[in-house]
Amino acid sequence: MRNRRAWSATRTVVAGLACGVLALALPGAHARAGEDHPAGTVTADASAVTEWMGTADATIKAEARPDPPGMFFWQAYVSTAVYNAVVGIEGRFAPYKWDGRAPRTASSAAAAAAAAHQVLRHHFPGAAPRLDAALTDTLAQIPDGEAEDQGVAFGELAADHIIDLRRDDGRGASVPFPARPRPGVWRPTPPGQTPFTSAWIGRVRPLLLDSPHQFRPGPPPALRSARYARDLHELAAYGGRTGSKRTPEQTDTARFFVALDLQGALGDHATRHGFDIAETARLYAAANTAQADAVIAAWDAKLHYGTWRPVTAIREADTDGNPATRADRHWEPLLVTPAHPDYLSGHATMGGALMRMLTGILGTSRVDLHIRSITTGASRHYRYAREYEQDVVDARVWGGIHTRTADEAGSATGRRLAAWALRTYFRPVS
Repeated sequence: MRNRRAWSATRTVVAGLACGVLALALPGAHARAGEDHPAGTVTADASAVTEWMGTADATIKAEARPDPPGMFFWQAYVSTAVYNAVVGIEGRFAPYKWDGRAPRTASSAAAAAAAAHQVLRHHFPGAAPRLDAALTDTLAQIPDGEAEDQGVAFGELAADHIIDLRRDDGRGASVPFPARPRPGVWRPTPPGQTPFTSAWIGRVRPLLLDSPHQFRPGPPPALRSARYARDLHELAAYGGRTGSKRTPEQTDTARFFVALDLQGALGDHATRHGFDIAETARLYAAANTAQADAVIAAWDAKLHYGTWRPVTAIREADTDGNPATRADRHWEPLLVTPAHPDYLSGHATMGGALMRMLTGILGTSRVDLHIRSITTGASRHYRYAREYEQDVVDARVWGGIHTRTADEAGSATGRRLAAWALRTYFRPVS
């Protein structure tokens, strides 16, 4: 890799004693933060961001092999580092929990690549050869010289900041689920009978929110309530593996949402709409941090309320004390039930957060997303946020793995937390 030692040696940080703002002394630094690009400067290619977020997605899947909710933490770490690296040069938007600035002469494409590379290399050292080769390929497309060197040095600094910021954030900690099995309370579900091993997600330090329980909703319906009975009746009728009233289209929707290529959808949107590098970096960072915090909020509610899953509720309905429910000992859901409680639905909470964040960032309810299902290989086009949110809610019911209440409350919680976050993070600056 070209001049890596030289790049690292250029990083010098001067702490501003009065205001805490970071100033960078990089090779040939002479432009001040906030200045326009010098006349004739070529706008940085936004593909550096989309390509490296694709590299991040592939690396995370290959190296970490996380459960789907855990993916968003790694993606948020990478995208916030990339975002800070880019806007610290380009300006336009407020950096994420940082005051770092670089000369406007620095290459923001080089900074984006170096930031992503550094975060991924730190967390996944086994992927270092592939990551180093990818960085070399990216830098080969950028003219050698001072701008490239400045960009790489600043990108590494932005990455180091995120690595330090997220150190000891609770990821992967041992968090027990203390509730004892009784009617209404979660317990391992068939066929795997897997314990609630992802409980740590509900205790991770959020990226945007003040605490995991900041937007914790009220409790789910009581077991003896009419709403609870309606939820179970709908699941029994539409969520079963056999004998269901689902249409073929509803079955397709249930399977479509098991796993999605959302990183690809974000990159495709940015490319088709001609986003510049700062807008592209902002899109990824805002979407990924909102979804990561949505997962945390959903898992906080799962830990707090600990409600049983539909497969347990329907099979043991004769123990819930509700005269309007009926037990079916052999009922099975269309999809395999994930090993965590029902309320809130993680997918629906993430869906609400993603759509509210995107509508705030884009300034319109027309999100125009082409999304591919990793599970089925099919693609769908969502023109409006409400269409996506509704499909996510329906999909988890038709899959037989969540009550409609858990989905709708999750979607509303996601929207609330994203609306709050938009007032503080990723805002335009003059």
